[in-house]
Amino acid sequence: MSSTDVAEVGTAQEIQQIATTPDWYEPYKISQAIKAGGLIHVSGQAGIDEQGRTVSGDFLAQGRQAFANVERVLAEAGASLADVVKVGIFVTDMAADLDHVITLRGEFLSEPYPADTLLEVSSLAQPEWRIEVEVTALAR
Repeated sequence: MSSTDVAEVGTAQEIQQIATTPDWYEPYKISQAIKAGGLIHVSGQAGIDEQGRTVSGDFLAQGRQAFANVERVLAEAGASLADVVKVGIFVTDMAADLDHVITLRGEFLSEPYPADTLLEVSSLAQPEWRIEVEVTALAR
């Protein structure tokens, strides 16, 4: 795992790219996370394992892997899920999976629960993906 300084553009503000190994985002020109301005912005994480394969199983299996991936990226940035202040959750079937989203929130997040946006989308980057999770956390 590695963190890479990306740029310091004429100000005292440092922008730091956060990446884990392997970095499945790099070929797509996406940062797994960016640390800047006292915050960590984690790109959407799906239910893919460390080999880049979608986990088998149901919505909860994909959701647990997505949150585990978020947790892994935050750890690389020196933070944890306890530092999360905002969550964005994207699902492909709200009617079928809302209760599962609530279950995942209870498993991975704690009081005070972060602000949250939950959206149904017609599809995610891969057709088999059912959930994607992005977060903003405080940098420690």
